[in-house]
Amino acid sequence: MQMESMLLKLLFPSPFLIKAMSAVPVATLGYVGLSEVRGKHMQYSKFLNIGEKKPIEKTIQVSSRTGMLIAYTPAFLAGAASFGLFPNDDLRFLLVKSTLTFHFFKRILEVLFVHRYSGGMEVESLIPITLSYFTSSVFVIYAQHLAQGLPEPAIDLMYPGLLLFLIGISGNFYHHCLLSKLRSKDDKEYKVPKGGLFDLVICPHYLFEILGILGISLTAQTLYAFSFFVGTTLYLSGRSYSTRRWYLSQFKDFPKDAKALIPLVF
Repeated sequence: MQMESMLLKLLFPSPFLIKAMSAVPVATLGYVGLSEVRGKHMQYSKFLNIGEKKPIEKTIQVSSRTGMLIAYTPAFLAGAASFGLFPNDDLRFLLVKSTLTFHFFKRILEVLFVHRYSGGMEVESLIPITLSYFTSSVFVIYAQHLAQGLPEPAIDLMYPGLLLFLIGISGNFYHHCLLSKLRSKDDKEYKVPKGGLFDLVICPHYLFEILGILGISLTAQTLYAFSFFVGTTLYLSGRSYSTRRWYLSQFKDFPKDAKALIPLVF
């Protein structure tokens, strides 16, 4: 009862549809994150063709840049469309739409102008990733629409959430820039990242992405937005764990005390 009472102070009440859909990102992304730990990877980036049982010639692949552009664009368009579909909103709804849309718009710009890719992406992985981003974007926005007119949560986290989103998206962009500087234009070799928080964790860009999604969740204060944050955390935790394991296997000089995601902890 205490937990339920605390949730009522932090979150808008949710209709059955939102409660049911809120289980989806936690269950699916949690499963995929656990699969990463077990060595069954989403087939893109450095994990392309690693842990894959299919013959390579039987897989359909696109370039990493094309794949990531496809993955982010529907979610961005859903966010952009929400400004026309739900024009009469309050400040909280406006901030949720804006932060979510900007999150995916930034990712598209990074795909086009920042990241230096070396591999490909399996279409079999691209489809669920694209659907996950798109449905999460749609339901974060729709849950916020349904919360319009309801009593505000007793504890208002909108402005702390906005601040956390800005910290997360800035830190994520900064570390993406550090990664892009590791390679020249035609260089496709992986190197051990350095600078920023890379000396402490191998995936600080994931850490800041999680903080950004948490910021959106706190700004929204809906059950679905919170489940989106939990699911994202579970997946990126598994992916960062397998990324650290990969670097340890590939580079003898990789610092053994560098963690996967959270400095000094994990």
